[in-house]
Amino acid sequence: MGSASKTRVLLIGSGAVGTMAAYALEAGGQAEVTAVLRSNYDVVAKQGFSIESIDHGRGITGFRPSHIRKTIPNVPEEQLPPFEYVFVSTKNVPDVRPNVLDIITPAVTPGFSSIVLFQNGLNIEKPIIERFPDNVVLSGISLIGANETSHGHIKHDEPDVNKIGPFPNQAVPAERAEASAKQFVHIYSAGGKVDCQYDDDVAFTRWRKLVYNSSYNVVAAIIGMDVIRMRMSRIVIDDLVLPAMKEIRATAKAAGVDLPEGLEQKFITIDSHEGWFMPSMGQDMLKGNFVEMENIVGEPVREAERLGVQTPVLKACYGILRGLQLRTKEARGLWKPEFEKDNPYQ
Repeated sequence: MGSASKTRVLLIGSGAVGTMAAYALEAGGQAEVTAVLRSNYDVVAKQGFSIESIDHGRGITGFRPSHIRKTIPNVPEEQLPPFEYVFVSTKNVPDVRPNVLDIITPAVTPGFSSIVLFQNGLNIEKPIIERFPDNVVLSGISLIGANETSHGHIKHDEPDVNKIGPFPNQAVPAERAEASAKQFVHIYSAGGKVDCQYDDDVAFTRWRKLVYNSSYNVVAAIIGMDVIRMRMSRIVIDDLVLPAMKEIRATAKAAGVDLPEGLEQKFITIDSHEGWFMPSMGQDMLKGNFVEMENIVGEPVREAERLGVQTPVLKACYGILRGLQLRTKEARGLWKPEFEKDNPYQ
């Protein structure tokens, strides 16, 4: 364990969501957080984070986790004590290297560290479990609203509500996985300011969130339109968003997950008129960043094909996003436009 018997947590992904997780963990007094920072490292090292938080208060200045680093720790090479939890809140873009597995591997102690995937999408756990079959892998689903408005400055304007539960893994006893999840819920909630709950049905929670993410998020990335304008147009909802939601429902049902009736209508109108909310994939596309298309739409499409479910809207959206992602890769020098030998369209 860490100093004063605190739980050692490594945080990978110290943007707005990750920073608020670090704050909650440190505020509870049960965790010693090591945060890996990238572009905001110099600012935070010098003056800490400044935070305006709906949960923890306004005017927070000088916040730093117990330890900050520029690089992922290589636990065996640096002879570091192992981390009880490796908390991952980066974007999940498996089609771009280094991917999540590449990033976390040096920091994970096989058979010991619990890996918390605080990320969206379907089947995100599979490559992690394949590489670390004897480690607990936990699902984290967050409903927080937070942004890093500039390096080291966090605006947290929607409450920190999240669910933590174990992904199924036949190599790890269910009791051990459940205990690890409940322990993380305890240390995250210890400060009394956040709503962190144990998730006893990870599959349901993830499919439920996909109803929103695989529709609004995906469409925003393709057409560059915020949620409120989509609703005002009506045609975007009728022709794209609602059909995509229904395809997710049908695929979930075929996978054994029954989502509640009326969920589509609830999610269609869930965002306030005042915010002109642009989903994260739409923001990333406008900034020229890579988007989380594989786990948010690619995996649901592949799951639907496996189960014999027709998903024409999702499949078309996935094809468009793959093309847009390729454009971003070319802009960053990661794809060279040339014919491969087996290309039939030469």
